[in-house]
Amino acid sequence: MKRRFNWFQRGLMGAIMLLLSVGIAFAQDVTIKGTVTGAEDGMPIPGVSVIQKGTTNGTITDIDGNYTITAPTGSVVSFSFVGMKAQEVTVGSQTTLNISLQPESIEMEGVVVTALGIKKKEKSLTYSTQQVGGEELTRSKDANLVNALAGKTAGVQINKNSSGVGGSTKVTIRGSRSISNNQPLYVIDGIPMLNSVSEAPATAFGGSNDAGGRDAGDGISNLNPDDIKSINILKGPAAAALYGTQAANGVIVIETKKGVKGHSSVSFSSNTTFESVMMLPELQNQYGAKGITSWGSKGNLDAYDPKDFFQTGVTSINSLSISSGAEKMQTYFSYANTTSKGTIEDSGLDKHNLNLRATTKLFDDKVTIDGNMNLIHQKVENRPVSGGYYFNPLVGLYRFPRGNDLNAYRDNFETYNTERNLNEQNWHNLQAEEQNPWWLTQRVRSDDERFRSITNLTVKWDVTPAFNVQVRGSYDFISDKYNHRTFATTHTALSGDNGRYITFDNRQELRYGDVLANYNKNFGDISFTASVGASVNDSRTKSVRLDSRPKDLYYANVFTVANMQMGYIEEVNSQRQMQSLFGTAQVGFKDFLFLDVTGRNDWSSTLAYTNSMSSGFFYPSVGLTAVLSDMLEMPEWVNLGKVRGAWSKVGNDLPMFISNPINSLGVDGNVIINSTAPFDDLKPELTTSFEIGTEWTFVNNRVKFDFTYYRTNTKNQLFQLDAPAGSGYSFYYVNAGEIQNEGVEIMLGLTPVAKNDFYWKSDFNFALNRNKVIELHPDLPFFSFGDPGNANYWMRMDEGGSYGDIYGVKFERNNDGSIKVDEDGLPVAGSDYEKIANINPDFNLGWNNTINYKNLTLSFLIDSRFGGDVISMTQADLDQLGVTQVTADARNKGYVDVDGQRFNNVEGFYSSIGGRQGITEHYVYDATNIRLREMTIGYNLPESLLKKTKLFKAATVSAVGRNLFFFYNSAPFDPDALYSTGNNLQGVDIFGMPATRSLGFNVKLNF
Repeated sequence: MKRRFNWFQRGLMGAIMLLLSVGIAFAQDVTIKGTVTGAEDGMPIPGVSVIQKGTTNGTITDIDGNYTITAPTGSVVSFSFVGMKAQEVTVGSQTTLNISLQPESIEMEGVVVTALGIKKKEKSLTYSTQQVGGEELTRSKDANLVNALAGKTAGVQINKNSSGVGGSTKVTIRGSRSISNNQPLYVIDGIPMLNSVSEAPATAFGGSNDAGGRDAGDGISNLNPDDIKSINILKGPAAAALYGTQAANGVIVIETKKGVKGHSSVSFSSNTTFESVMMLPELQNQYGAKGITSWGSKGNLDAYDPKDFFQTGVTSINSLSISSGAEKMQTYFSYANTTSKGTIEDSGLDKHNLNLRATTKLFDDKVTIDGNMNLIHQKVENRPVSGGYYFNPLVGLYRFPRGNDLNAYRDNFETYNTERNLNEQNWHNLQAEEQNPWWLTQRVRSDDERFRSITNLTVKWDVTPAFNVQVRGSYDFISDKYNHRTFATTHTALSGDNGRYITFDNRQELRYGDVLANYNKNFGDISFTASVGASVNDSRTKSVRLDSRPKDLYYANVFTVANMQMGYIEEVNSQRQMQSLFGTAQVGFKDFLFLDVTGRNDWSSTLAYTNSMSSGFFYPSVGLTAVLSDMLEMPEWVNLGKVRGAWSKVGNDLPMFISNPINSLGVDGNVIINSTAPFDDLKPELTTSFEIGTEWTFVNNRVKFDFTYYRTNTKNQLFQLDAPAGSGYSFYYVNAGEIQNEGVEIMLGLTPVAKNDFYWKSDFNFALNRNKVIELHPDLPFFSFGDPGNANYWMRMDEGGSYGDIYGVKFERNNDGSIKVDEDGLPVAGSDYEKIANINPDFNLGWNNTINYKNLTLSFLIDSRFGGDVISMTQADLDQLGVTQVTADARNKGYVDVDGQRFNNVEGFYSSIGGRQGITEHYVYDATNIRLREMTIGYNLPESLLKKTKLFKAATVSAVGRNLFFFYNSAPFDPDALYSTGNNLQGVDIFGMPATRSLGFNVKLNF
């Protein structure tokens, strides 16, 4: 480990010494006062942001346009206001500084980063996007920066895996539409990045080869939140159309920080949070044990509290950044360390980020070179399973008979076997799905280790003021190593007599390169911008997974490859390449009417051996925007009014090896004969999208309103069907089906108060989406996302239904609607699977607030989801065993009431309807919940105090909290928690790790 990490230590120390040699001078502070007015009318402008660049030191102008700010000499103060050209002033000896802001020119008007890193005027966009500043990611930090977006963006649903810190996140933009992949594309500074998950839970029991519900984490969680300048979410296919085959699910465009000319700074932040579990099952303490169940007699029990099994987790994120900017060269360096102790004993994460970015101009500033290197090392010890029955300590913990002494199994989770000369597991009811919780934490061990480097280089040549050429290249490399060690006497359904060993080595590479020519010219009232280019996207995966199961180890508890009796081998050596040509053009008339056109043709290697191999697929889009506030005379209180509309076609890339499947080799050289027919007419999924919207701002931009209506139709889903008799194959593929998503997004931004010492900003976002399966295939009555197995939970799609429908077992009912009973008076279960739930919400609503009063800042986010369903297989399982408070309440009453029908045999009722194979209809819950998603209270230390240090320019101390509490939640678990970030196993809790509440503090210092 030490030798492997030397490169990181040397790189860190070398970079720090190099950058510190630049030197940063500390000067005296100057208090500046003045008035900000508009250049055209000379009127004062309230609400202008006055910020010392690179710090949180700032204020806003009051109702009369007045401001006061104290800043060091030599620092830069920025004056900015929506609709006006920002100004920057270097602080000298002046104490009075009046500023006159000009209306934004065409070149300087609100600019956003769009597809391929192309910057466009915000008002000219023909589609909906939403931009989130970097401060929203760092105010209340999460180790996975994407989780900090939850509740802040309309139409974007974010759910994190329940495995804890380092786990993956599922991001769904405008609903699910694909049976293969619904995750968006992530782009950093214009270049796509790797974000695949190498392993995720696949069944209610576990993952690959019944190895437990392991979540291997994703790629976006590797990044340092403090390196992010802004995130722009391209929600619809029209916004993302320039990415063609990769654009169907939207794009998250990330712009990172870099050095700023004429400005040098050092910033340090430290964020520490303490995590405690919440939403544990409600267990009863009134009825004791009866065998392995809790259907015993009533008594005053001293039962074990499952909360005692968990410990307080601690997550600390420390980050240092150094920025320096000379006339010709700017540099940005950062180092971050993330450490986490999980809520499960002996679980934890340690991550290091090292980032260096340098920008320089050459040849009379005509050539700009921008290079960036990001190095990541992450190690996770004993990552908890995200749920499921196998290798999950919570199964035995929750099931344990009430009133029995669980501490005896905690203190003696293993006993010595003299015959075998080893320690063996000690548990009262050893099953594949239930084992001693402490045995699973101490004798089923794992470690994940990731090395990652992201390197990119951009060279831009300004040939003329109107024309430039840009060349970019990047290399994204991931090396993952995973080891899983299961000690002997773990249940033999999951392990051999001598134990089990899994080793997994996975390497991914993404090589990307593009060339882009850009033209921007005005011809009188006509503006014209255009970009044409080509790209190559080459990804490679090489992995080997070795597993001793279903065989054994030669010698007990010796975890080496040489000691394995090879039971399972999975080897991947694949390459996927996409070559593309693309172009975009925008024509503007008098800066109030804009026409956008894009086109992209992709040639993917997954189309080899098909009729489309040489032609590829073409993806066009067209959009139109009219800025009504510039076209028509409107009241002075209307700052902006525009309408927009866009249409597009985009794709979703295909799995590999579909067009021409071949035989493969298995364990011991056994040949696995291919049973699937070749598919020479293979096509990628095709999404056609249409959206219209309008944007308005009023009263000096203190009221902002954005409305979008969209509809997407996704065709060419890839289905596998049974091959006809005599074909020589068992299966064949078809492109068929159509899934429609239709919805509305509304964003409302308010600034109720904007005074010099009091500022309140409030943002609402609302989104609803309606999903419908228009068509499947004549030979496919339904599509299954997985086998229901023994869990009576089945996620599937039927024609006329919705993506997210859940099927299960219902009560058998009589003609009058009453529940049918058997000869013992107990409910009769239905004989077939029927639709019982749908995971999709009716709508989502978020309310984000920031309030500044003098040196205090309060921010809070209330996030809510209304409608949709979730299922608790945990509750079903525990009800059957009589350990829950629900069963105790029923025993106290003497009956169970279901829809007004009484069942007096309480034990018989729950024994028949509970459990994995029970009546799942009874365990459907409304997923509606309203929560305080995050809250921070910050204090900026007074300037008078900072002056005495002669060191700090700004210092902020904050109390922070995430997922603090629910205002309302009727489900017995957190409905946002996920067992898997894939398409299957959604909306279900199967002994998932409990949600956590985070409380802590954040310190930020600027030097």
